[in-house]
Amino acid sequence: MSDQIAPVPHGRTARRLSWQHLPPELRAAVERQLGSPVAEAASQDAGFTPGFASVLTCADGSRHFVKAASTAAQRPFADAYREEGRRLASLDPSVPAPALRWRIDEDWVVLGIEYVDGRAPRRPWVAEELQRALGLLETCAEALTPVPERWRLATVAEELAGWPAHWGRVRRTRTDLPHLDEAAELAAGFAEVTAGDTVVHTEARGDNMLLGERGQAWLCDWNFPVRGAAWIDPVWLLVEAYGDGLDADAHLAGCPLTADVPAEHVDRVLALLAGYLLKSADDRVPPASPHLRRHQAWLGEAAFDWLAARRGWA
Repeated sequence: MSDQIAPVPHGRTARRLSWQHLPPELRAAVERQLGSPVAEAASQDAGFTPGFASVLTCADGSRHFVKAASTAAQRPFADAYREEGRRLASLDPSVPAPALRWRIDEDWVVLGIEYVDGRAPRRPWVAEELQRALGLLETCAEALTPVPERWRLATVAEELAGWPAHWGRVRRTRTDLPHLDEAAELAAGFAEVTAGDTVVHTEARGDNMLLGERGQAWLCDWNFPVRGAAWIDPVWLLVEAYGDGLDADAHLAGCPLTADVPAEHVDRVLALLAGYLLKSADDRVPPASPHLRRHQAWLGEAAFDWLAARRGWA
């Protein structure tokens, strides 16, 4: 792992709207949904989007997690929240995810989501919490295989069809990396190894997970699911673990979703992810997400370093 890229400040990566910055009429509409005035708002500043995301404590003592984005000023994020609302509304209760309680879809898209008493996994990852996170993904895969008929999802191959081409740019800008042609070739063959009939979350990162004190775990932010192989989410999560210094290959071998996946298949997915991330790290920094490109650079190097170690590249 390169020592030139420091991890982002986990839990403090987002620039979000706060409760007092929401329009008064929107605050009133939210309080009508909650059934009690908001007494306290705690912004949740993990992640990389600028939408409102806060735990609201009401005068009656109840707690709620609320997300909101303007359809005019934050349209891409409002669209993502709208899609998340659709997915949450149709999730089976067997899926360990906070439930959707209500939604507003007008000038703002607002989601009222069940408050769960959990915290984000510690970073750097620790082995025990990583095991819990992998177990969470196993539970989700069991509940979401096959893909529910009501979910019309693109396949991994369809959704990520353009990702192998990112290696063209990476080969021009990252000549310090070894075996670039081989990495590009691996990524080009991802479609043939990633087919499946499981809902793949695609953003199963530490900042999208919550761990409870009594062993519970929840997967959040269901914005971009696709149809594919059940082992994809665990492999992508393990890139974080590798970057944090854990033995990712040992966890790969011990996870039921990944234990029997051929090494070549894992390498193709790592190459695909590395190409996307290393290319994206050089894109313009979004004003509303100042840490995004540094996070992509760190994670892209972790994915490539793990791939290189697995392939025996110098």
